[in-house]
Amino acid sequence: MSKAKSKIKSNKKGTPKKKLVVTTSKQEVTTEKPNKRKLAPTRSRKTASTSTIANEPLLFGKQNYILMGIGLGLITLGLILMSGGGMPSPDVWDESIIYGFRRTVLAPFLILAGLIVEIFAIFKK
Repeated sequence: MSKAKSKIKSNKKGTPKKKLVVTTSKQEVTTEKPNKRKLAPTRSRKTASTSTIANEPLLFGKQNYILMGIGLGLITLGLILMSGGGMPSPDVWDESIIYGFRRTVLAPFLILAGLIVEIFAIFKK
């Protein structure tokens, strides 16, 4: 018969080790009531920034926004004029469709004009 090994660790004498639990004595707890201060009700604080936001004028005037809209319209028109270019037949190559005046000169000119109008609208007082 084989001897089964014990899962409990033992010391040199063969007796199992016992865990030592140390307890401490309870300290007396005082039950004195802490000084209670009466708290004032919370007041809502209105900051000066919320009242001045409504009174401040807009960053740009009406004319600036109109010029920005015109500039955006010119840029959009230039991009629309530059788009397209599909050949009517896959067997035919027509350079006038791809490299025409509308796509190489007119559309980039309109885009640049729109950007210039946008810059002018931003810097105009």
